[in-house]
Amino acid sequence: MTRTVSNAAASLAVADCASSARTSPSSEYVPAHFKAIRHVRPKLACVACETIFQATAPSRPIARGVAGPGLLAHVMVSKYCDHIPLYRQSGIYARDGVFIDRSTMVGWVDQGDELLDPLVAALGRYALAGAKVHADDTPVGVLDPGRGRTKTGRLWVYVRDDRPAASQDAPAVWFRYSPDRKGEHPQTHLKNFTGILQADAYGGWGKLYGSGRVTEAASWAHARRPWWDLHLSLGRAPGSVAEQALKRIAALYAVEADIRGQPPDERRRQRQARAGPLLNELHAWLSAMVGRVSAKSEITAAIGYSLTRWKALTRYVDDGRIEIDNNAAERALRGVSLGRKNYLFMGSDAGGERAAAIYSLVETAKLNGIDPEA
Repeated sequence: MTRTVSNAAASLAVADCASSARTSPSSEYVPAHFKAIRHVRPKLACVACETIFQATAPSRPIARGVAGPGLLAHVMVSKYCDHIPLYRQSGIYARDGVFIDRSTMVGWVDQGDELLDPLVAALGRYALAGAKVHADDTPVGVLDPGRGRTKTGRLWVYVRDDRPAASQDAPAVWFRYSPDRKGEHPQTHLKNFTGILQADAYGGWGKLYGSGRVTEAASWAHARRPWWDLHLSLGRAPGSVAEQALKRIAALYAVEADIRGQPPDERRRQRQARAGPLLNELHAWLSAMVGRVSAKSEITAAIGYSLTRWKALTRYVDDGRIEIDNNAAERALRGVSLGRKNYLFMGSDAGGERAAAIYSLVETAKLNGIDPEA
């Protein structure tokens, strides 16, 4: 903090006795700057044996590269945390008189990612070592040079975060990339996982649930979504079936707001006492409507989503470790969504794998309240 003292007393005819000062805060921005470093290693020769000695060159993140660890971290965090494409970074640096070609930074990110591989592998092991994991995926555009256009790859996210159930374990986020959405990819990612998988209704999870190792937990956020879409299409008409459904689901979330941060046993007790009766009423209400609405209506689709997944949707009531929804995974994907709007597509499948590795560290740092660039 900088302290500035303004002395106006010198120009005023006032007494010095009982004087006081008033402090008024203000903020200022000090621009970041580049620093050129020259490592000088003198050569020394022994006059007796004529042996030449020279200090060992300092370690660099990229062999024979000019990017120091701070610059390398800044480039990677700027792209994957602040969503600034490399070509825009190049323009920003040029304004400071430092000219770094985009292709140079591509190489830095590629080689920097290799340094992160051991960390990301350890992070993945930790993320899947808990009793529960949240999972989701999102599409990403990827250049497909062979066909002269882009294809759709996927970024998969796996989140370990048990803090809502009073756990002291640090949260973690692990991303993986695949060139398509085949179920074999998440099945490979989770081949060693045993526990609760909280996810959406994607069919690729099915084999995992059938293995006996993985227990399905569904998401009320997904069950709520078709009702919300219907509510909007009806102009938010008061008293509609959609509004009634939303109010019933909101009552379930009100219970969760009261017990957030409580240990699993207490969460289970409160849910069984308070959410259990609400769910019984909701199930009866949904079932009663099945025969009264058109089989092809949006209402039937919304009802069907919940009733066909009822066991997985209500499993959280009897297990305090489970959340009411999969929002932990959806929040972890927000950064990807923002980045996708700025850099539009990945340059290759290898670029998708790089992005998955860096997003893993960035999102884990954010979840733990740590500056990703620190």
